Amino acid sequence: MGDIRIGVVGTGFIGNHFVMSLDRHDGYSANRVLTRRPVDDVAGFPESTLTNSIDELVDNVDVVVECSGDPIWATDVVNSAVESGVPVVTMNTEFHITTGSAFVGRGLVTEAAGDQPGCLAVLHEEAMAMGFRPIGYGNMKGFLNLDPTPDDMRYWGAKQGISLSMVTSFTDGTKVQAEQILVGNHFGATIATEGMLAPDVGDQEEASSVLASAYEKTGRPVTDYVVGGGLSHGVFIVGTHDERQQPALAYIKLGDGPYYTIVRQNIFVHLEILGTVKRVLEGGSVLLDNSSDPELSLAAVAKRDLSPGDTIDSAIGSFELRGHAIRRRDHPDHVPIGLIKGATIDQPLERGQMVTRSDVEIPESLATRLWEADIVASSN
Repeated sequence: MGDIRIGVVGTGFIGNHFVMSLDRHDGYSANRVLTRRPVDDVAGFPESTLTNSIDELVDNVDVVVECSGDPIWATDVVNSAVESGVPVVTMNTEFHITTGSAFVGRGLVTEAAGDQPGCLAVLHEEAMAMGFRPIGYGNMKGFLNLDPTPDDMRYWGAKQGISLSMVTSFTDGTKVQAEQILVGNHFGATIATEGMLAPDVGDQEEASSVLASAYEKTGRPVTDYVVGGGLSHGVFIVGTHDERQQPALAYIKLGDGPYYTIVRQNIFVHLEILGTVKRVLEGGSVLLDNSSDPELSLAAVAKRDLSPGDTIDSAIGSFELRGHAIRRRDHPDHVPIGLIKGATIDQPLERGQMVTRSDVEIPESLATRLWEADIVASSN
């Protein structure tokens, strides 16, 4: 059998380093790399692999790895792959929580291990295999600033070697809330409050206690994140176990219960994607998706006053809007932040106000058509 031909979508940090990582894995190669930039402007990839054509990508690969970070473009790519029977592995939480539910059951489309949501999905499988029952899914974040300045974000983006929009979405909570929404929708967990709790905590024990308390108040598993400079770069699950195991679990230093914490200390991002590719090609099931009937969504909230005629190049990682976790049924007129790209503000918006359908004009796309179809289906 020849090399597994992988098609990579996106030439940013993840795409570049994922392709680089394949040099250490015999039998796998990046056969096509899809970019929207002129091919001559893209460095770091063999020129023969680069293409601007979705069809050329899909027609020449065995599996697609989508890591563009753009939910609207990803929708077009995933749709083409699914229609051609090509499995898709993503590192694109934003896609899943925007239009990913439209592809559930249509083909094999799954988020990869490596980013926090995929790592939580792997941790969930491990916890269930040991007999634990998760009641809380936690993400650990070192720093949060809901309204960072452009100067600060330019500094940190340059220092860390990532784009301005990416570092901004990390800092203002948009990215982590998107991640926890995806996890919640897949595993049937809810949020304790809009925007999530996001408490400042001193250690892991306090972080786990927050999720356990939220579970007791809601009566359902919860998805959330905690903030603390002393926490690891990882994820954790809080779960229960058979009461008869309590003495044994105490003996192996898991505490006296009834809640136990399972921690994943490190997130290896692009280095873990290939593991999910292998899972898919070997006939494994979906690791993580947004479910066909998601409860949670990521609304857009104004960071500053906005006026009619203002344009939003891309809401995720912008200085105009940030993501805010909600229950869909509570805000049926909200606009998912992932759809607000190239949009024009139609109505005045005050700082802190949630964007609704009447507030913004969004360019037509497959993503918007799928969203409108979902609204109609949900209302029937």
